[in-house]
Amino acid sequence: MHRREPLHLRRGGTSLVIDLAPALPTILWWGEDLGPVSDAELSDLVTASVPQRASGGLDDPAPLALIPQNADGWFGGPGLRGHRAGGLDFAPALRTTGLEVDTQAASAVVHAEDEGAHLAAVIRIAIGASGVVTSTIELRNAGADEYTLDELVVTLPVPPSAREILDTTGRHLHERSPQRHAFTIGTHERSSHRGRPGADATLLLVAGEPGFGFERGLAHAMHVGWSGNHVVRAEKRPTGETLLSGGELLQSGEVVLAPGESYATPTVYGSWGDGLNELSARLHEHVRARPSHPARPRPVTLNTWEAVYFDQSYASLAELADVAAEIGAERFVLDDGWFHGRRDDTTSLGDWFVDETIWPDGLRPLADHVRSLGLEFGLWFEPEMTNLDSDLAREHPDWLLAVAGRTPLPGRQQYVLDIANPAVSAYLLERMSSLVEELDIAYIKWDHNRDVVDGASSTTRGPGVHTATTALYALLAELRRRHPGLEIESCASGGARIDLGILEHTDRVWTSDCIDPIERLDIQRYTGLLLPPELMGEHVSGPTSHSTGRTLGLDTRAIGAIFGHFGVEWDIREASEAERAHLGDWITAHKQWRDRFHTARTVHVDTTDAALDVRGAVSPDGSWALFALTQVTTGVAHPPGRFTFAGLDPERRYTVRAPYPLPRILGPGQSPLAWAEDGVTLSGRTLMTVGLQRPILFPQHAVLIELTTAP
Repeated sequence: MHRREPLHLRRGGTSLVIDLAPALPTILWWGEDLGPVSDAELSDLVTASVPQRASGGLDDPAPLALIPQNADGWFGGPGLRGHRAGGLDFAPALRTTGLEVDTQAASAVVHAEDEGAHLAAVIRIAIGASGVVTSTIELRNAGADEYTLDELVVTLPVPPSAREILDTTGRHLHERSPQRHAFTIGTHERSSHRGRPGADATLLLVAGEPGFGFERGLAHAMHVGWSGNHVVRAEKRPTGETLLSGGELLQSGEVVLAPGESYATPTVYGSWGDGLNELSARLHEHVRARPSHPARPRPVTLNTWEAVYFDQSYASLAELADVAAEIGAERFVLDDGWFHGRRDDTTSLGDWFVDETIWPDGLRPLADHVRSLGLEFGLWFEPEMTNLDSDLAREHPDWLLAVAGRTPLPGRQQYVLDIANPAVSAYLLERMSSLVEELDIAYIKWDHNRDVVDGASSTTRGPGVHTATTALYALLAELRRRHPGLEIESCASGGARIDLGILEHTDRVWTSDCIDPIERLDIQRYTGLLLPPELMGEHVSGPTSHSTGRTLGLDTRAIGAIFGHFGVEWDIREASEAERAHLGDWITAHKQWRDRFHTARTVHVDTTDAALDVRGAVSPDGSWALFALTQVTTGVAHPPGRFTFAGLDPERRYTVRAPYPLPRILGPGQSPLAWAEDGVTLSGRTLMTVGLQRPILFPQHAVLIELTTAP
């Protein structure tokens, strides 16, 4: 009596087995491709998954449906919470009414209704070409009165072997700090109430086998592609179910559906792999397949912020542009300080008119000079913010995202505008669009430097983060529609707004305001779990980091940025001729390799020595790789032992060389390293299992190692 027909979706090495028979479909398997399983075996798999009735439990144990519901006997976190006036319809019982399947696209659309609660849902789930699962849920109010939606989340099961959780936390200048703990019975929740994901947000919530690492260990992960408040959860039930869920975090009364109105969740992404390298590779391939993904080589960028801060003048910036062109930069971005009255960070946000006292002839002469050097011209904005000491705030105090009758707490001496207010978005669109057209701006650095407090709509007076987030997407889309080819960077005090929602409308993220390459090791490693390197701004700082005070050599600083969207944030006017030439060599090297970096698979090596970091880029066919080896601190072993590689083709033979700069940073009194001196050719299997003798490096020094296929 348990035999029934399941749905098997397969693509990109991933299988989804969905039991269609329950009131709402339930996922029986998400993970490794099961192959071309026969209908009979799939039916038997369903039978094999039916739980027994247990003492003290319900007569029919509840399956984990695509939308878990208490009405079906689910005692974990519900997938849908909401109500009508008087508390009615608080416990929906959605039932399947229709199904659309495209086996070639590995997608399914489930239609469901609860006639009594007057609710209808459309659940979309698909497997992308790389094996990433995407899902959304759309809920429609089919009743005659309003329905208040409290929560709607996407749910995906994970195997019972998932007994450890990995996520990240952090702060400004130190985002993406990893943390691990046991995945025990109960719920682990990571949520953002900041009006943006936040510097402490986890880009992925990962559940896996105990001790899973980058190279091995089964792991499943979820990401919510949304740039406002959000929630992700890992939940383990006493009855054995283990799951991940996520979606938008709605404030009380934020989404009230009028009759006929609908709400759609953000897209939720699920990836899995034997090790984080494989899990991440699926996500990178999925992101790179987007129609909006940057198609041309990422221009080497010079940003002026740490070079001049607010001390702007035509003479100084033209000179900086001259040196930028000399060393091989391709884009020049003028950061904060160019607009009316902006001499420090306490005033003038929102007054997006060029400051005539600093720029008496406007910005056109600088923009023209930059382009005459062969560089693109870019400009910084922080459109969603204002200072109270600004013409905008004095003229339009009603434009703040704020609870009526009170001024929100300040952050960085600034306040948030309600861009869902049509007057606000129209003003911002006009100001930015006119400057883009006037100055032929190729690139906008779009900043968002504070969290949202008291985020009430300026028009409805209700919660306003949801509408502000959707208005942000609309504003970005319209700006790009008006100016095809315009590129936009998502910056939010560095890495506080990084997600696949914002990246539908932007071309890269500023990974962190901290450019110290040692601090950036973890920041870039764990941001890179979600994003391929070409979307991550990685810059070479000046000799002494402005955020940590650490002084490092140019080689280490350049290697720290070499794999990503490479740039410079340093007053290179003050650099010596030798330093400029050396930096130019690194820019040349990056240009030589960037097409490979930005199509390659990013890999990290699970080292047993915390003093060592090994990461690399391996070409899709495995014929080429470049690895960076960083000696983070002084190691215990002297001389050190071997290190290994990851992600290579085990059957290929690789010629190994240290292209630069290994010979120049060996410590005093050391003999040459034999494999670097003489060259070696070894199989990928040998390099990943036996490895090479580590060079003796000073702490906080790094080297590159190139592997090419032997003839």
